[in-house]
Amino acid sequence: MPWILDDTRPIYLQLEDIIKSKIIAGIYKPGQKLPSVRELAAEAAVNPNTMQKALAELERSGLVYTQRTSGRYITEDTAIMQNLKHQLAHDLIQQFLEAMAHLGYTREESIQLLIEESKEEV
Repeated sequence: MPWILDDTRPIYLQLEDIIKSKIIAGIYKPGQKLPSVRELAAEAAVNPNTMQKALAELERSGLVYTQRTSGRYITEDTAIMQNLKHQLAHDLIQQFLEAMAHLGYTREESIQLLIEESKEEV
């Protein structure tokens, strides 16, 4: 998953979202040690202080925790991950429905189109 950043939102929030997505996608697994701040910052091509701020936010959410001398780890609490996954899915669905409304579709029409499209891909 690439580190695609833009100027629409603060960089640390975008970094936080990308790391969350990597956790939900299973790129970073429960209990896994995260790369160091410097490694992550180099990979994302950002200032280490910006990456530190993103990781601090992830810690605040409970998704990441620090072991004093050995670094940061992904939580092993699968309930936190399930809640996050559900919330991200909910947000994406809301964005989709809002975008479809801007195109003039009702909620029901949008859902019907989604059902039809999902059948075509099978």
